[in-house]
Amino acid sequence: MCGIVGAVRKNKAAVPVLIQGLKALEYRGYDSAGVAVIEDGKITCVKSVGKVAELEKRLHEQPLKGSVGIAHTRWATHGVPSEKNAHPHLSDGKQVAVVHNGIIENHEKLRALLESRGYKFSSETDTEVIAHLVDYYLSGESDLFEAVEKTVRELKGAYAIAVVSSNAPDKIVAARSGSPLVVGFGNEEMFVASDVSALISETNNFTYLEDGDVAEIFADGCAFRNASGKRVHRPMIQSELTANDTSLHGFQHFMQKEIYDQPKAIRDTVKEVLVGGEIREDSFGKKALSVFRKISSVQIIACGTSYHAGLAAKYWIEPLADLPCNVDVASEYRYRNPRFRKGTLYVFISQSGETADTLACLNMIKKESPDSHTLAICNVPESSLTREAELTVFTRAGKEIGVASTKAFTTQLVALLLLTVVLGCVRKTIPLQTKKLITKGLIELPEKIEEALLLDSTLRALAPKFVKKEHCLFLGRGIEYPIALEGALKLKEISYIHAEGYQAGELKHGPLALVDEEMPVIAVAPNDALAGKLQSNLKEVRARNGKLFIFASPETKIVKDEGTEIILIPEVDELLAPIVAIVPLQLFAYHVAVLRGKDVDKPRNLAKSVTVE
Repeated sequence: MCGIVGAVRKNKAAVPVLIQGLKALEYRGYDSAGVAVIEDGKITCVKSVGKVAELEKRLHEQPLKGSVGIAHTRWATHGVPSEKNAHPHLSDGKQVAVVHNGIIENHEKLRALLESRGYKFSSETDTEVIAHLVDYYLSGESDLFEAVEKTVRELKGAYAIAVVSSNAPDKIVAARSGSPLVVGFGNEEMFVASDVSALISETNNFTYLEDGDVAEIFADGCAFRNASGKRVHRPMIQSELTANDTSLHGFQHFMQKEIYDQPKAIRDTVKEVLVGGEIREDSFGKKALSVFRKISSVQIIACGTSYHAGLAAKYWIEPLADLPCNVDVASEYRYRNPRFRKGTLYVFISQSGETADTLACLNMIKKESPDSHTLAICNVPESSLTREAELTVFTRAGKEIGVASTKAFTTQLVALLLLTVVLGCVRKTIPLQTKKLITKGLIELPEKIEEALLLDSTLRALAPKFVKKEHCLFLGRGIEYPIALEGALKLKEISYIHAEGYQAGELKHGPLALVDEEMPVIAVAPNDALAGKLQSNLKEVRARNGKLFIFASPETKIVKDEGTEIILIPEVDELLAPIVAIVPLQLFAYHVAVLRGKDVDKPRNLAKSVTVE
């Protein structure tokens, strides 16, 4: 979502680092950008609506040479995209500037209080109250660090903030609660950002703020206080991310590159857990084996694409591990007053590890049911989710820039299948032959994905048939139903074609009313136990003159007619079929979106990491 970058440098201009950092965060989604720099004892602020390039243009016209500054890319929540609503926000006297990610839930109450004290507001945002509050406490003879501490005690909601003041021209004060924030260590320069990728060209050394932390950042170091106001030490971590992770390497879009990254991402994820054909239980955490022996059910919690991965895992966990498995959307689970049962393994899935609703569910369970066991499946080792969960398994997908998740999804499926096998082995519910089949299949899976990628030209040729369509149905049965959901999500989020995924058996219960010559229907049809049932459902589509596009395994016997097009996907065991089947659907959605002229990597209204409700 929104992006924060800040720099405190010794005798060097801050703006080049700030702009470079904002460009690195563009993939997260935004609608406006701005910088604030302390120069000649005052704060100068430059903002623009639109791309960072527009802000950069304005800064060429109005160069800023100050060595301390903050910058931001905004994704609109409170107030429309406009210069007045863009960050940074300044206090009345322009002595304080602040950038903010998150949502301040009590901003209306704070606004009324500040207006009663004589403060005037110039924006519609919730963020502006922070600037005025800091200014208010500074006027009470607090220093900037103390003023920010007093301010955040009054804030309710999620926030990551970076604050500068002309009264303290040599530092930035930063704080977080719920939204991620990191401090970067350079040589006679220090940085702050909402994402390490903003600073990876400057440093690999980072410290992650914990919830409630306030940090005072100078050019030669920093200090931290926790929510109780006590000075604390936060460890420095060396990030594995490199500048190469954010390069296109000859591909047209990051999404295209990341689709093609999947064989390597899967291979790296598998070798993390599978050694010599055997799964290392300790790769899930030192306590994993003892935890897995105690559990009697599994509860998966996730959002979006990660939720679809969880839905697929249910079809593995219940029969192979003989465990009841429930799957919930995090934004619903946290508010439906759930019941926590002893013996439940709570599994949280998130690409970024910073998804607000998923994190909130983890924290709720830790608070309400402290004896419960939690496991995170995540792509970012340094994330909040992995730091908070009891057990972890990492998806080694590397940096995912495209908003529409691809390699994160397939590696999540791999991690969940590995988890299923471990649970089955611990509980002695998985036949030895099945275990061998899965482990062998996972080792060979990257080659099967490479075979699926060979369909690229076929899917590019298919795309023109969908360019002028505005609606599409995706059908699947069994474990392929979550793949239909994910295929529909990929098409809708990057091409803006309204697409819905359904269980094929539900056609007669409503969706069949939509089927006609103008409603294309895409079906996922591997050669599994439900293939015959699916074919009966597809006949219902053809009987209504619906156009069928079937992604089928070679062994699936599909009767082809003039209204049916078959795209053959690589043959693989049915347990691994969903991981292979999604790849051509990703490629298909990509080519349709490109042909429709859409911004594939940054679809409208969407953000990469959803760090607010």
